[in-house]
Amino acid sequence: MAFEVKHLQKKFGDKQAVEDLSFELKEPGVYALLGTNGAGKSTSIRMMLGILERDNGEVLFGGENFDTRKVNVGYLAEERGLYPKYPIMDQLLYFASLKGLSADTAMDRIKYWGDRLKVTEYLFPERKKGKKFKPTLADQMSKGNQQKIQLMAALISDPQFLILDEPLSGLDPVNTDLFKSVIREEIARNKYIIMSSHQMPVIEEFCEDITILNRGKAVVSGNLNQIKKSYGRVNLFVKCDEDISDTISTLGIKVVNNTPAGIQLKVKDESEAKSLLKRLSDESRTIVRFELREPSLHEIFIESVGESALYNDQNNADNKAEETISE
Repeated sequence: MAFEVKHLQKKFGDKQAVEDLSFELKEPGVYALLGTNGAGKSTSIRMMLGILERDNGEVLFGGENFDTRKVNVGYLAEERGLYPKYPIMDQLLYFASLKGLSADTAMDRIKYWGDRLKVTEYLFPERKKGKKFKPTLADQMSKGNQQKIQLMAALISDPQFLILDEPLSGLDPVNTDLFKSVIREEIARNKYIIMSSHQMPVIEEFCEDITILNRGKAVVSGNLNQIKKSYGRVNLFVKCDEDISDTISTLGIKVVNNTPAGIQLKVKDESEAKSLLKRLSDESRTIVRFELREPSLHEIFIESVGESALYNDQNNADNKAEETISE
């Protein structure tokens, strides 16, 4: 059953936040939305969920309108938003009730996820003899643990569809690995997942299909492996014991970065890399490393977005303010 986004558009005043966005998740798996701040990722997600009215376009699931009242959806928003002065247990039970869960089922799932995400001590604090019991409030927890509670809220209904907007933002390495393991489990359970993230290695780890947004437009879209192959193997990393700058210069190969660890080059094609390898061999250079590869997602992203990253950062605050007004 396919999830389809067709020709989404959204304007805030005279600013085109999202322009003609289309993509398809044909079966359970993970689809990534990438872009700089203000590129239109969160706005697109809010339109998919019906939180934000779209100017044009449609969102379909199994050929029918995607309706969160009919499809069980879990949503972890980029802007974290627990009620700071309310007990976290009460909040989780409330969120569960909105999804139609009975109190018993909700409590069973809270116990499971509390243990899985290592926050049981906050959900079921020890009752000390002779002292009045005080439940844990959201603002008494660290930001990382609050993020765990919000992930619990997204997962508590065992949703068929998950939308994770910057799920690993601000997490320490231990909790990052914990969140990743949960995401892997959800993938293994055949969930449909839309993920937005600035962390390129995370996207490469989980996502087969991507869309890169730039100023609201899709500038790269499709299967990540096929996208990489289309660029060709033009990224070359070389390290020799000797200085090889003159050799590289003679062959006219572009130097991207020269570091103590080695030299990063951009070649026109594989034949140019082979020419360099032959020249180094003929010169009896001591080759420590010679690696020719396809571009990483990070490199594709930088090439696709380029200087407009600065533009998006400058306009991000204005766009968010206008979204808030519109909502």
